[in-house]
Amino acid sequence: MKFTQSQIDEMVAHAREDVPNECCGVVSASDGTAQQVFRAVNAAASPLRYEIDSADFLRIYNLIDDADHEVGAIYHSHTRSAAYPSQTDINLALWPDALYIIVSLAEPEADVRAFAIVDRKVEEVALEIVG
Repeated sequence: MKFTQSQIDEMVAHAREDVPNECCGVVSASDGTAQQVFRAVNAAASPLRYEIDSADFLRIYNLIDDADHEVGAIYHSHTRSAAYPSQTDINLALWPDALYIIVSLAEPEADVRAFAIVDRKVEEVALEIVG
């Protein structure tokens, strides 16, 4: 999926703002290109896991659907660990057509990586930055 640098920067900013807790959100897409980053409420309010608030997800999903876009990615942060899916992340990956983006703040420079998670199998996917 193609992203602008400002979309990546928005996810990193969200991650930094929600420290010490993990952040989470959804990215809408159309034709393989990210359209909009939607911040979501982490109902878990935890530094160790995320859970997109169900009412917030419904609100975001309706906005995406109304724009005739799709759920292109689900993102969250890791505040103290690498940008790689934990077993919990893998177990919660319920959207096989969406990418899972992890923003790691374990080091001073944020690390942003994307993964396809299908049937609990993890495959890293390159983030393509355009324009």
